[in-house]
Amino acid sequence: MLNKKYIHLILTDIRFWILIFFVIRLIGITNAPLEVGHNWRQCLTNMIARNFLEGNNNILYPQIDMAGEKNGIIGSEFPFFNYIIYLISKIFGYSHWYGRLINLIVSSFGVYFFYLLSENLYNKRIAFNSGIILIVSIWFGYSRKIMPDTFSVSLTIIGLYFCYRYLIEGSLINVILFFLFTSLGILCKIPALSLMSILIILLFIKSIPLKRKLAIGIFTILSFSLIYLWYFFWVPYLLNTYHYQLYFPKDIIEGLKEIATLIPETLEKFYFSSLQSYIAFLCFLTGLVLIAKSKDILLKTGIVLFFLAFIFFIIKTGAVFPLHGYYIIPFTPLMAFITGYMLSKINIKYQYILLLIIAIEGILNQQHDFFIKESEKYKLSLENIANKTTNKNDLIVINGGQNPQQLYFTNRKGWTINDTDLMDKEKILSLKNKGASYLFVNKNSFNENLESFSPIYQDQYYNVYKLE
Repeated sequence: MLNKKYIHLILTDIRFWILIFFVIRLIGITNAPLEVGHNWRQCLTNMIARNFLEGNNNILYPQIDMAGEKNGIIGSEFPFFNYIIYLISKIFGYSHWYGRLINLIVSSFGVYFFYLLSENLYNKRIAFNSGIILIVSIWFGYSRKIMPDTFSVSLTIIGLYFCYRYLIEGSLINVILFFLFTSLGILCKIPALSLMSILIILLFIKSIPLKRKLAIGIFTILSFSLIYLWYFFWVPYLLNTYHYQLYFPKDIIEGLKEIATLIPETLEKFYFSSLQSYIAFLCFLTGLVLIAKSKDILLKTGIVLFFLAFIFFIIKTGAVFPLHGYYIIPFTPLMAFITGYMLSKINIKYQYILLLIIAIEGILNQQHDFFIKESEKYKLSLENIANKTTNKNDLIVINGGQNPQQLYFTNRKGWTINDTDLMDKEKILSLKNKGASYLFVNKNSFNENLESFSPIYQDQYYNVYKLE
């Protein structure tokens, strides 16, 4: 029998809870990207990975499927996440779900290194609280999606931990690991750059040797140079050469104007989307008050620097931030830390009760994303339909609107169009003139006959027309 002391040690060990929540999030891990939440972004990630496998595997040239007659090379974030999916697929054969498991593994390590960083900078109690809050925040759902957001922030947090170790120990391997992890993290998703703002406080810590500060500064500049080369040299080159763009940064004025029209949606990302718990948000606000009243100048400075950097990022993204829940993810670790800080100030008994309530609320608000609706599974038949009716290199048109999901499941390249475009014969013929050979029509969203074309395949869900 385990004694109470041993049980207590297990239950207060963050590694135990990281493992428990890892296992919980294995539910539905082999699901294809058919869930409602951001299936388009997951399919886009998989498209790039599958094109590395089936076409050009040069990591400098990420390629998508919905660029029509263009070759699909796209100016996007550095496709390190996609490339890992490709390498796994190279060994085991392609499957839709590998990215889920890869992200879950890396994001679980991200929580652990977040805990280690918090413990070393403050104490074990704050670190434990913060780690649990982070696990059940937006991290809970998005760490198992085929998206690079928690993946990139995790790599950056791991890099910052090694930065701390270097500043304490002066070991060269730590500063190299800092450079590698932070560079890859920010290259995978540039919003993670906002986490690096806290390094400015190093200038004010007199106990750190100047030599070590200079080393961190040099490696940070080297990291930023790589990031600059990718996002401000290579991505514009890909855009100018191949004419397809994933994201559209705004100038300051334009970004402010867009945000001004979406203030409620912007605020919602902070008071709910991030922590996925109203109770946690109230604890976060209380934590801010406690920190404001404290004498911890470095913590206050770090929070202000991080917040200012993140506000700049929000402005540069404009309407994209309030309209997409996952852009709050880089800010979530700070909110988790402040929430954990607040919980550490109350009686240990009530601390655990609050953690339990917050965890239940966070999980219940995200559990729906673990399951696929039966009504969506028919899309998995698309590749078989495409194999029966088309050749692999045929360009197709499908009524998927702006969402590339159905085009992805056909494993073909071509165009996605709106339902209303199906009634525009000239529109369809213009795509035919650009090289489209077949038209796929999802009958769930458009169930009218197209008199201008004759179907070569029909079933309950799809009609396929040859464009002649």
